[in-house]
Amino acid sequence: MSESNGSGMGGGGKCPFATRRGFLAAAGGLIAAVGAGPNAEAATDTKTVAAAKPETIVEPFWGRHQGGIVTQAQKHTYFAAFDLTAKNRAEIVELLKTWTAAAAQMTQGKPARPIGSDLSVPAGDSADALDLSPARLTVTFGFGAGLFVKDGQDRYGLAAHRPAALVDMPRFNGDQLAQNLTGGDLSVQACADDPQVAFHAVRQLARLAYDVAQLRYTQTGFLPNSPEGTTSRNLMGFKDGTQTPPEKPTADNPLSRDDVVWVEAEGGDWMRDGSYLVFRRIRMALEHWDRTVVDFQEQVIGRRKYSGAPLGAEHEFDPLDLDATDKEGNPVIPDTAHVRLAAAASNDGAQIFRRGYAYNDGTNVTAERWPPWRQGLEYDAGLLFLSYQKDPRTGFIKIYENMAKLDMLNQYTTHVGSGLFACPGGPAEGEFIGQRLFEKA
Repeated sequence: MSESNGSGMGGGGKCPFATRRGFLAAAGGLIAAVGAGPNAEAATDTKTVAAAKPETIVEPFWGRHQGGIVTQAQKHTYFAAFDLTAKNRAEIVELLKTWTAAAAQMTQGKPARPIGSDLSVPAGDSADALDLSPARLTVTFGFGAGLFVKDGQDRYGLAAHRPAALVDMPRFNGDQLAQNLTGGDLSVQACADDPQVAFHAVRQLARLAYDVAQLRYTQTGFLPNSPEGTTSRNLMGFKDGTQTPPEKPTADNPLSRDDVVWVEAEGGDWMRDGSYLVFRRIRMALEHWDRTVVDFQEQVIGRRKYSGAPLGAEHEFDPLDLDATDKEGNPVIPDTAHVRLAAAASNDGAQIFRRGYAYNDGTNVTAERWPPWRQGLEYDAGLLFLSYQKDPRTGFIKIYENMAKLDMLNQYTTHVGSGLFACPGGPAEGEFIGQRLFEKA
C-alpha cells in the first residue's frame, strides 16, 4: 500500500503535493468541509452511488460511540497498525483531524478527499471505490501505548494521560509473536460488506499519514455468508460466537453488552464512551486439525461440531453445565475444554465482546514440524481475534492467562500477533477523533 511521493510524477516540482508532508497539510482543511456537507470542489464526472435504500448501506460515523465496535458485523475487515514518525504533537492532531474528515466522507460513500478535475496533480483519492456503495463501512480508530510512552520516552507530552488500563500486554504461555505483527502506536480497523471498500478506506488513510505515521502491519479478515439468524462457523468448522454478552441482561447473564464494552467514569474523561481493543492474530494448524477425529475435536472445544450444542446438551444456546458429570464421575465438558476455560463462570464473571474474523493468507513453508507430514507448506490461516472490553486487565488478560496454560485448543493454534489499543468515544460532528485527549494535554 505504498504511494509515490510525487518524485516520479513529472512536472519539474510544480505538483502542490510534491512533498508528502505538503500532501498532509493540504488535506487538513477537510475537517470543516465534512461538517458542512459536500462542497463545490468535490464535483467530479463520476457516477453517484446508486442505492434503493441507502439507510441499509450507510452506518453513522458521528456519535457517542465509534462505529465498528458493536455494529452488526460486516463481512470483511482490513485492520492496520501504524508507527508514529511525527515530530511533535501538533502533527498528530493535524493527522487525526484529517483522518476524521476522510473517514466521515468514506462512510458516506464519498472519496476520502475531493478529487477535483486537474489531471496534472495527484488525485485526492485513488478512485478504486468510486462506483461502489458504502457497503456499511465503519472506521474505528485506536491509540496504542506508544502514543504515550515509547522506549521509555514521553515523545509527545502525553505520558501523564495514558490510562491505567492501557497496559503493556503480558507475554502469555505459548506466544510466538512476530515483531512485525505486534504493537503499534495507532490502529485503524475498516469493516465493510465489500472487501474493496474496506481496503480502500485504510489505503486512503495511509496515504494521508505520510511523514507522520507509517504502516507497521495489516491484516485482512472475512466472515462467511451464513444464513440469516445462524451463528457463523470458523475455519475449524465449529460455530463461533455462540456465547456473547447479550444486548440486555438475562437470567443467565446479568451483564449486558454495554456493561462489558463501554468505559465509564473510571477511564477518565477522554476515554469515556470508548472501549479497549485486543488484537490477536491466531494461526490455526488446519492440517493437524483435519486429521483429528471429530469426537476429540468436540472434547477440545466442549461443543458438538455440527449442532453447536454444549456437550451434554441438545441445542446451541443451551447453557453450559459445567457441573455435569458422566456415569464415571468425569466432567461432561472436560476441565481443559475451550468453552469451559473461556466461560464467565470460570473467570470470576469476566467477559469480553468478541468481533473476530477468519483470515487466509495462503501458504507458508514450515520447518521442524512433527509428524513428518506437517513438514513443508502449511496454510497460513486462522482467526483475526478482536475483542472489546472496558478494561483488558479484567477482560481478555484475565480470561486468557488460564487459557494459555490449560486450553486443549492450544495444540492446534499459535498466537503470532498481538496489540492493545484504547479506542476513544466517538466524535461529535465538527470534532476529531481523540480530541478530548489532546485538549487535556
